[in-house]
Amino acid sequence: MFTSPVYLSLKDNQLVITFKDNKDTVTRPIEDIGFVVIEHPEVSVSIPVLNELADNNVSVVFCDKKKMPKTMLMTLEGNTTQQESYKYQMEASAPTKKNIWKQLVECKIKNQALLLNKVGKNGDVLKPYYMNVKSGDTDNREGAAAREYWGRIFDEGFKREREGEPPNSLLNYGYTILRAAVARALIGSGLYPAFGVFHRNRYNAFPLADDVMEPYRPFVDEIVFHLYYDEAISELDNQTKGKLLRVLFSDVKMGKVTRPLEIALSLTTASLLRIYKGETDKLSLPMIT
Repeated sequence: MFTSPVYLSLKDNQLVITFKDNKDTVTRPIEDIGFVVIEHPEVSVSIPVLNELADNNVSVVFCDKKKMPKTMLMTLEGNTTQQESYKYQMEASAPTKKNIWKQLVECKIKNQALLLNKVGKNGDVLKPYYMNVKSGDTDNREGAAAREYWGRIFDEGFKREREGEPPNSLLNYGYTILRAAVARALIGSGLYPAFGVFHRNRYNAFPLADDVMEPYRPFVDEIVFHLYYDEAISELDNQTKGKLLRVLFSDVKMGKVTRPLEIALSLTTASLLRIYKGETDKLSLPMIT
């Protein structure tokens, strides 16, 4: 994350970071980088750096004047079999998409229930919701569960709104980072984030990322819960943003194995491609530990 004026250049496949105030320089191997967040308006980036970051499937997120993530760099060639994968994706049947969405919603509500139990709330109230999700979630169990969930995880009366009261700004930032991570994983699996399963919006370039991130949202909620209640943090600053970025390294249970969230995302997107190909009908999905 770059929160001060720097020059970003490329040398020998290394990201060269030159601080504008004192001309000090540090380097980082690009192959070790997963995400770059450019927040300060006086960060200068060379075209070779952007190309090398794209070649290594690094998510580059640019922030707006309010220091909130606004846009991201996405490679057009993230996988050697992209064209074949796109074909499977575009030709997926309606029942297949409904099955995918059902699994995503079930897992999201289960993780919300697990998180409530983990922080000392009553997660069992969400059991009727995730036990009764229909194909395609036609009766919107997701929305009904969300109303119950938000009223319990935070103060009674809390409303999840983009421009709402704290800790909404913390949630917004965490979800944006998560969304970028999901888009990166989708591209790495050869999938195109613009072809959504449930989310559709002519102004949204990443509806599939919005679909796949749903069961991962509670991992952001957990970090925000502890920031808000344990550390009494309600507004974003650089230190808080750094803590929210740590969601990418959260412990995620995938079956019997616990992995970092960033790796778990790749397993989920790879399983999504297998569903599109007709090789399975089950997604590999995360559980809160």
